[in-house]
Amino acid sequence: MLKVVQLVKHFGGIRAVDGVSFEVQVGQCVALIGPNGAGKSTCFACIAGQYPLTGGHVEWHGQALQALSPAARLRHGVARTFQVAQVFEALSVLQNVQLAVQASRADTAISAFKQLDGLSLQAASALLAQTGLLALADSDALSLPYGAKKRLELALALAARPGLLLLDEPAAGLAEAERASLMQLVKQLAADGLAVLYTEHNMDAVAGVADRVLVLIEGRLAAQGSFQEISRDAAVRRLYLGDSSSPGAGHA
Repeated sequence: MLKVVQLVKHFGGIRAVDGVSFEVQVGQCVALIGPNGAGKSTCFACIAGQYPLTGGHVEWHGQALQALSPAARLRHGVARTFQVAQVFEALSVLQNVQLAVQASRADTAISAFKQLDGLSLQAASALLAQTGLLALADSDALSLPYGAKKRLELALALAARPGLLLLDEPAAGLAEAERASLMQLVKQLAADGLAVLYTEHNMDAVAGVADRVLVLIEGRLAAQGSFQEISRDAAVRRLYLGDSSSPGAGHA
């Protein structure tokens, strides 16, 4: 499991994250939400390795992560995506995934992109099928619509065969139908045996998707539970959802 214990992150005198603890089990899809300035992005970045911790520790299957670089975390089975999709735009969709699969294999190396064509074709094609991109395999990544780029970035993360998937606002920038489709894929990945932690602003990417929701307010964990449970929490409704909000409403 992912275990976050008393995570603290200060920027000078600002307590961005102030003693946050939670766990994510294998097979769970957990959303980390909160109003702007609540500390959720900082908390996520600390878990992913972007920021060093001020205090506390982070473990994945008993392995301490806080001293490891993002690349080292990936070798321990922790993969991530970014709020703005990061893909190799000079390559085709298939070549993107072939490159990621090859990079995940310690016993294999490539010296130039031109050598990708015959490598890891079966594994790369399977990942494209899993993420709904097989029909776009020969397309240039640069020309993809943004929703497809999000799926491609997810395929690149899955190429490392992670056990823990960290998704930074996976639904950001997507239209409603694209958002719903992608989040159902994320939910299925958890059901298939991954541990998934994601940050999100869109409440329709949380409701019906997350098994558990963590609510950060002013750097602290204010509530956690199912979406229905946190939607009924008085403090959450007042400070985040708003007193008059319905359970499906929220603010960016």
